[in-house]
Amino acid sequence: MVAGNQTTLNEFILLGLTSELNMQVPLFAIVLTFYITSLIGNILIICISSVSTRLHTPMYFFLGNLSFLDIWYTSSIVPKMLINFLSVNKSISFDACVAQMFIHLSLGGTECYLLLSMAYDRYAAICSPLHYTTIMHPVLCIKLATGSWMGGIINSAIHTIFALQLPYYRLNVINHFFCELPSVLELACADTSVNKTVLFVFAILVVMGPFFLIIVTYGFIISSIIRISTSVGRRKAFSTCASHIIVVSLFYGTIIFIYMRPGSIHVTNQDKMATLFYSVITPMLNPLIYTLRNKDVKGALADVTRRMIST
Repeated sequence: MVAGNQTTLNEFILLGLTSELNMQVPLFAIVLTFYITSLIGNILIICISSVSTRLHTPMYFFLGNLSFLDIWYTSSIVPKMLINFLSVNKSISFDACVAQMFIHLSLGGTECYLLLSMAYDRYAAICSPLHYTTIMHPVLCIKLATGSWMGGIINSAIHTIFALQLPYYRLNVINHFFCELPSVLELACADTSVNKTVLFVFAILVVMGPFFLIIVTYGFIISSIIRISTSVGRRKAFSTCASHIIVVSLFYGTIIFIYMRPGSIHVTNQDKMATLFYSVITPMLNPLIYTLRNKDVKGALADVTRRMIST
């Protein structure tokens, strides 16, 4: 590829999480542990919610989508990251970098919309319990999930297309452990103000828009919970939302920290740790958060285990 009289780079170099050689092996072991735990937990959620009839509800339909997303979310960056921990050559081809950036952005945007869909499900369950099955019918659930995936893909496609319009022919060292959009934009040999503006605007639409609607939704949910006459009823209603609230807080906290700063796109060590948290650690924690105190999942797991033993 040629940009003017310059040839576009064929590969980039990923600096990684840290340049300290004595930290590479320990970090490899830590990230590998997180990755394996995330895969096991999310695959388990998908299998249980598919096999157990007691989990064939809208809540676990969306949770299954979230688990499927988290598997690919971490898999889009962690395998290459693990290889680079133990490798001298930390290069990634231009095409692979673009693909990694597109996939990661797509799944990140999709998660924002999925978390909003899950909030709406909790709103229907608590604010309109008598009409819950009518409101959250399978067709609507499929439409919400499909819309979430399409929204994430469209958002990523726009950013990726804009990024590909820029020339890359001088700098090839990415100050990150994967091809994240702000890090790639730093290497462009042209003005990136338009890209930064588009990134900020879409961050408001894709990140802050769903986040604001989630907050509004929980305002109605809390109002309904307060009106419940018994303390047991209030506690039970709140417990159905607690896991989702924790997941939303963990995910959006780090996302907002990284993408909602209109000033500079310079990547710091704090940005890397925040990205590691929402890209690797949060997908590992999600299955634990949704299962540790969830009687339905524990019961479904026990049922599946008994059926496996009996056969």
